[in-house]
Amino acid sequence: MSTTTKKNWTAEGVADAYTSIWSESDAHRRRRAITELWADAGAEYVEGTQFNGYDALHARVSHAHSEFVASGRYLVARAAGIDVHDDVVMLTIQLVSPDDGTVAWAARVFLILDEDGHIREDYQLTIQPLAT
Repeated sequence: MSTTTKKNWTAEGVADAYTSIWSESDAHRRRRAITELWADAGAEYVEGTQFNGYDALHARVSHAHSEFVASGRYLVARAAGIDVHDDVVMLTIQLVSPDDGTVAWAARVFLILDEDGHIREDYQLTIQPLAT
């Protein structure tokens, strides 16, 4: 099975770009990265909530960045391994302690790409809840 998506993007490239967005500290670069990775009408589905379009996605990613990464509490990392099936890229993202590398939270992510290689739908399914 090929790991190449449309527009000559590799599954690895899509997974890396997706993971790095959550750690981007500059709001303008974060916004630009979102518009480069997601389709115009792209959506993310997480914990029963849907985020549609660039404005909602930017607000969602910015809030997560502020709460988890900018606070210094966690780093965003990608677990080893990517699965690809047609236009679906599957990966696992994690919040990791910067002190000892302990995984504090993890989600399996299913990215459904459009014909241009942009994320049309992004499903984030928690597999390791954040401890309270």
